[in-house]
Amino acid sequence: MATRRRQRFVHAQLAWMLATVLALSLLGSLSYELFFVVSLIGFLVVVELTAPFNVTPQWRSRLKWLIGLGLVVFGYIVVRRILAILPPGVFG
Repeated sequence: MATRRRQRFVHAQLAWMLATVLALSLLGSLSYELFFVVSLIGFLVVVELTAPFNVTPQWRSRLKWLIGLGLVVFGYIVVRRILAILPPGVFG
């Protein structure tokens, strides 16, 4: 039972990421940063939609570290984008 739920989770995430690549390439805006951000959003949605009600399996409790790492990388991307928008000399 646990393996079936884990496989369902992995399949949902892979489907989201493939749909992301397809949609971004059709729109002509495929980049590593945008793919990561949309994939992270999909990962968070899949985590919430597949969350069990009663008992949390051990493999799901380890997802919090992956979520934390994803949010740190997301923060890095946001800071880089903000610094690229600001005029030169603001922080120097």
